[in-house]
Amino acid sequence: MLPSPRVTRSNVAQALGVAGWGAWLLASCGTVPQPPDLPTPPPGDVATPEPAPEARLTYPASPRGDTYDDYHGTRVADPYRWLEDNESAETRAWIEAQNEVTQAYLAEIPARAHLRERLTALWNYPRWGTPSRQGKRYVVAHNDGLQAQYVLYTLDDLQAEPRLLLDPNALSPDGTVALSQLAFSEDGEHLAYSLTKAGSDWQTWYVRSVATAQDLSDRLDWVKFSDASWSKDGQGFYYSRYDAPKPGQELAALNYDQKLYYHRIGTPQSEDRLVYARPDHPEWGFDGTVSDDGRYLVITVRIGTDPKNSVFYQDLREPEARRRTHALLPDFQAAFTFVGNDGPVFWFETDADAPRRRIVAVDIRKPGREHWRELVPEQEATIDAVRVVGKRFVVTYVDQAHSRVRLFHLNGAPDKELALPGIGSAYGFTGRPEHRETFFGFDRLTEPSTIYRYDFDHDAVEVFRAPRLAFDPSAYETTQVMVTSKDGTPVPMFLAHRKGLVLDGNNPTYLYGYGGFNVSLTPHFSVPNLLWMELGGVFAMPNLRGGGEFGEAWHTAGTKTRKQNVFDDFIAAAEWLVAHGYTRPEKLAIGGRSNGGLLVGAAMTQRPELFAAALPGVGVLDMLRFNKFTIGWAWESDYGSPANPEEFAALYAYSPYHNLRRGTAYPATLVYTADHDDRVVPAHSFKFAAALQWAHAGDAPVLIRIDTKAGHGAGKPVAKQIEEWTDLWGFLVANLGIEVPAPP
Repeated sequence: MLPSPRVTRSNVAQALGVAGWGAWLLASCGTVPQPPDLPTPPPGDVATPEPAPEARLTYPASPRGDTYDDYHGTRVADPYRWLEDNESAETRAWIEAQNEVTQAYLAEIPARAHLRERLTALWNYPRWGTPSRQGKRYVVAHNDGLQAQYVLYTLDDLQAEPRLLLDPNALSPDGTVALSQLAFSEDGEHLAYSLTKAGSDWQTWYVRSVATAQDLSDRLDWVKFSDASWSKDGQGFYYSRYDAPKPGQELAALNYDQKLYYHRIGTPQSEDRLVYARPDHPEWGFDGTVSDDGRYLVITVRIGTDPKNSVFYQDLREPEARRRTHALLPDFQAAFTFVGNDGPVFWFETDADAPRRRIVAVDIRKPGREHWRELVPEQEATIDAVRVVGKRFVVTYVDQAHSRVRLFHLNGAPDKELALPGIGSAYGFTGRPEHRETFFGFDRLTEPSTIYRYDFDHDAVEVFRAPRLAFDPSAYETTQVMVTSKDGTPVPMFLAHRKGLVLDGNNPTYLYGYGGFNVSLTPHFSVPNLLWMELGGVFAMPNLRGGGEFGEAWHTAGTKTRKQNVFDDFIAAAEWLVAHGYTRPEKLAIGGRSNGGLLVGAAMTQRPELFAAALPGVGVLDMLRFNKFTIGWAWESDYGSPANPEEFAALYAYSPYHNLRRGTAYPATLVYTADHDDRVVPAHSFKFAAALQWAHAGDAPVLIRIDTKAGHGAGKPVAKQIEEWTDLWGFLVANLGIEVPAPP
């Protein structure tokens, strides 16, 4: 999904046998790439007077308006502007009519019942989060299989019987209230937590006594893109929020003017103390973190999703009335993530002079760059996350698009590398600097997460919890191949499928991608992907430019006027799969969510003949108005701005909504979105689906599935996930001619 402004890369999202791969990247990505040749921007109105051939489905009426906009002298039609009003009677009627046609089509797919049954069976296994030590207790999340949401438990020790701390499933009958963020006080006696409803990004915060598992009176509203950080005394915490939006604009109004507050427990939100705000910079957002020693409040200042940020701090020993905010790393020169401190010496993970990131020590008494001390230098692998646990830096790297974990002493001296059980993704590493243990999860494309405990004193790794499975992981295999993109750039791609695959071009293949916002796609387990492989399908995941797998240069190479590189990489991956006998266009489907939905929309409009089916989910599909709603303005750091003439030309050239051609046979397409998505507002999908149905000349179905009481994807209950994937895989089964075998 599209990251929030506080997340610029993913550490929970996901070996090359090619000599010289790392050296090539350093050589080719060390400088800023030049913009690629962009397609010629389309004319102002892509309509032609010729009617499209009659499709086998009758789609609901989508009246075309006569709205036009002028961008730098280019007149651009926007005939479905009326669908941007999500609450109008016309739009609600359109949603109902589209869902009726889509559900009628899906209901006729014979394999749908089997798909639902098998998804339910595969999803029904116990799952654990990574435990964390909070005061005198452990805290861990657990799902017994088909629970809508994970449940939070406490343990007196690792062998003790879990005690219920918080069950979100009891808060709504349909499971659409989800736990979003957690923050424990220093002594572990209080929990600040946030809930989201129906998938919205808006959070409501509460405070709970851990001993009694009962809430206090606290309630904080209009919080978004924020976590919480407790003061050392446990009397309250820092958090960021917005002013209340106007009634009726909660899911669409632009999000500006975030402010940092301190909330003292037991008091109303109206009494919260304003800690920092910048009305002169309404686009600035703030993350407040209290240092482990409790002395400093570190304020990270961000602008949207741009990785570059600034860092300020306050000395919490100063009296509140005279407390000053000091600029430590101003002017948004690079990305800085506060890791910890040794008194006035702050540790940061940064890409300053290190595109693949390093760890540096900055003395707040002498903050100039000439005084920085490098602790962990940049390496060929890219740093994905750093934790300070066990008096070590625990550094998770993305190395050739999968995880490696290395430990360093706090003076930067190398300690050891943790042995991981194969090519996959490691995450977690919970704990505090003084703890002598940490916990982490590891999963692969063909095997769900096992949770491990690492003992620093004995250098020992042991299993804390392992999944009990309803399938045999050894029946599947994962490989990594290299694809050559249009401009000659090597792009790695993971392939997962049943062992013994025959390369005869007849395998149904699902090509999934993202390619943006510095997000790394590493191999993660997915129940839907497993079912796809059970059906004989190939799952393919390329690591496209725009992601974070190979550092900031790789990210930058897929942004703004270079965004076409991302689509070229994806198309090259599809062509590779066909050329090497894995599949053929009639058996090839593409999918992606959010920024990945944009990827799918661009690929299917640029190369409609290459794909049999497309699943663009909650996608950014109108690239000329993405910045007009909620937090969309924050994505200009990756996409560019329509207000900039050069960036407008690039956006207009690939914007899926604006590049649909009347009379073209497009792949079978199931657009899917949700009516409560306040990150990528559903108008993107509404407008694209209406335009696609108007333009489409083939017999393949082009439909839209609009979920209700759901948002961008976070917190979606298990039942809704099963329902959604039943429809998505059912659509592909019907349109790729997949024979569904009997359940294993």
